[in-house]
Amino acid sequence: MKEFLQSDQWMSFQQSTGKQFFDASTENFSARGIFHTLPWGGKYFYVPRGPWVEGAFSTEESTSQMQTFIEKIKNTGAKWIRIEPSNDALYQAIIAHTSYTVVSAPSTVQPQEIFVLDITPSEDVLLSRMKSKTRYNIRLAQKKGIKIFSTREEKYQQAFFDLVVATSERKEINPHPRSYYEKFFQSFDSEMCQLFVAEYEGEVLAANIMIFFEGRAIYLHGGSSDRHREMMAPFLLQWEQIRFAKDHGCTEYDFGGVHMKDENAVSQHHDWDGITRFKQGFSPETIAITYPGTFDIILDSRVYFLYKVLRAIKKIIHH
Repeated sequence: MKEFLQSDQWMSFQQSTGKQFFDASTENFSARGIFHTLPWGGKYFYVPRGPWVEGAFSTEESTSQMQTFIEKIKNTGAKWIRIEPSNDALYQAIIAHTSYTVVSAPSTVQPQEIFVLDITPSEDVLLSRMKSKTRYNIRLAQKKGIKIFSTREEKYQQAFFDLVVATSERKEINPHPRSYYEKFFQSFDSEMCQLFVAEYEGEVLAANIMIFFEGRAIYLHGGSSDRHREMMAPFLLQWEQIRFAKDHGCTEYDFGGVHMKDENAVSQHHDWDGITRFKQGFSPETIAITYPGTFDIILDSRVYFLYKVLRAIKKIIHH
């Protein structure tokens, strides 16, 4: 299945936010991305969830396409290419068939693990596969009178923005600006994008943006209130989103990023532990989809070295 972040719609949205989009794709080789210019002038090209290849990546033709892609980007003046190969075979093929150095990026961009649920079974079966606590919380929210609905109404968009800010403050992360989400709703039509809301007595307790793309429902952005947490609104909200996705022909439900524990590793806390437990509650037997990671194809080693040095200095100053 083609990645949503390589779609025409996603790239059009990125352009609407002021990003410089470039399509370096060739036949059966999707390599769309955006340029990032750093404060000191360095420029790199980021390919979200890509490159993406139709079929196997082992033929001479595919290798040629990949080399053409790299040269296209180099001719734009970019100093490195940040990629997120869809699978390990593609990553290994890229390393094997390029003369440029490929290294792990200093940080990931998209989650390396995502939790995708098969929603083709009946609702009863899906409920039976949940953790008992998750089923309980869904039914509790129903009994408490939490109202769930999808909307594009302006007042609910504004409520969503407020929840995103509140959630970001609690988790100490930087949210996208309000203008980002405003352009989001302008860029995607109602068939592809819906805002789902959990409301209690007129108060919005949680709201999520859902994307519907090629048979997959994608939970993309969300926010929740710190009020009435005992109502368990986020549990019912996710369940109703799953039901909506099933009713509209989707076969998969993408919960987004998780951080699965390595049983062989020393136990340690991770910032995503809570959200991972929440998502796993809907299908504890489901295994997360793992991507190889985020990598940089270095086109100019001197500029890339400077980037790493400046990044290290910034990290020291921040601490």
